[in-house]
Amino acid sequence: MQAITLSTIDLTIIASYFLLVFIIGVRIARRTHNAEDLFLAGRRLGWLPIGLSLFASNISSTTMIGLAGAAYTWGIAVANYEWMAAPILVVLALVLVPLYLNARIGTVPEFLECRYNRHVRRYFSLLTIIANIVVDTAGTLFAGAIVLSVFLPGLDLFSAALLLAAIAGLYTAAGGLAAVVYTDVLQALILLAGSTVVAVLAFAQLDFSWSLLVAQTPPAHLSLMLPLTDENLPWLGTLLGVPILGFYFWCTNQFIVQRVLGARSIADARRGALLAGLLKLTVLFLMVLPGVMASIFLPGLEQGDQVFPALIGTLLPPGLAGLVLAALVAALMSSIDSTLNSAATLVTLDFVKPTWPQLTPRHTAWIGRIAIVVFMLLSALIAPAIGGFEGLFHYLQTALAFLVPPVVVIFLFGLFWPRAGWAGMLSPRHASSRR
Repeated sequence: MQAITLSTIDLTIIASYFLLVFIIGVRIARRTHNAEDLFLAGRRLGWLPIGLSLFASNISSTTMIGLAGAAYTWGIAVANYEWMAAPILVVLALVLVPLYLNARIGTVPEFLECRYNRHVRRYFSLLTIIANIVVDTAGTLFAGAIVLSVFLPGLDLFSAALLLAAIAGLYTAAGGLAAVVYTDVLQALILLAGSTVVAVLAFAQLDFSWSLLVAQTPPAHLSLMLPLTDENLPWLGTLLGVPILGFYFWCTNQFIVQRVLGARSIADARRGALLAGLLKLTVLFLMVLPGVMASIFLPGLEQGDQVFPALIGTLLPPGLAGLVLAALVAALMSSIDSTLNSAATLVTLDFVKPTWPQLTPRHTAWIGRIAIVVFMLLSALIAPAIGGFEGLFHYLQTALAFLVPPVVVIFLFGLFWPRAGWAGMLSPRHASSRR
């Protein structure tokens, strides 16, 4: 894809964004003293930052680039992964939030230890760490590296991934979850503004005519429900498979639920989850439909994942290009900082702290910071390998489809069937003694 040159005003806007993130990270770092501050923001988060952070962390650059790319290639049915989040977040708010917060847990796997035993906790924790690094963080870095390679020609994928990982990893290690959440507030606002600009300008290319879009787009590309023979997302997969992936992601994935665990009250956690669900309903219009529209006025791209950078370079004048690129970087940072903090939390609280309970809160926090740096380097090494897959969004959903269904079964049976697990096979008296 042809390189795109940024103007001075674009570079100034992007530099201003990085400066704001740095200032927020430094201010939060001064209030981060122990493990609870680092991993759970001192359990002081309100509903508005929780909701915006949930949205920003999910709508990473992998989503902005991957969704637009999938829509460019096979249509709006990819939006089923997005709108389905809304009812699942209602389930999180109504059912799981009280269970998590009343248990005063620090990680989601810790909840499984309360329900089953420590072996289940460690298994799920290790699985989540692998998914956070190999799928979430590496995928996000790959998406960001693609963007940087368009705007900074000559920069290889590994160097770009390492640069982005280092920026997000450093302020995350310094400020922990609070830095992640409060930078996410800024990033969510920039993300919504930038994606709105792209959506409006893309629709303007069609003279704001929905009939023109319908006339020049294959009918299947404008259908949310695809036939059973479709190789991407048949309607049965939407109704059965997507909710399973969504339940794992929104209700059991540490890097998402960690914001809920840091809430100052059950009411704040619930309202934050519902706000995130409301924001997810906008994704079809702001990020998916522009990809379909681009198939009309930007035909012939070699890869679907190139469509969002192409929209920036083609449609946006100086200044707006910098804003939208800042939105892409914001999406990237909000996902990387979340997954790195989550993986470090799991290693520290599920493995290190139970093995060495005598560690002080300050020492535990420093171990978490070291883990963030290590995972930062690992994810940067893995990211370039994703280029060998069919597409970014395909890579993400395929990996999750193999990893997460057993986890969903464990959670659902544990929540709704009292006899699930080893404790259920014992008499109530013996089960109580084993716990």
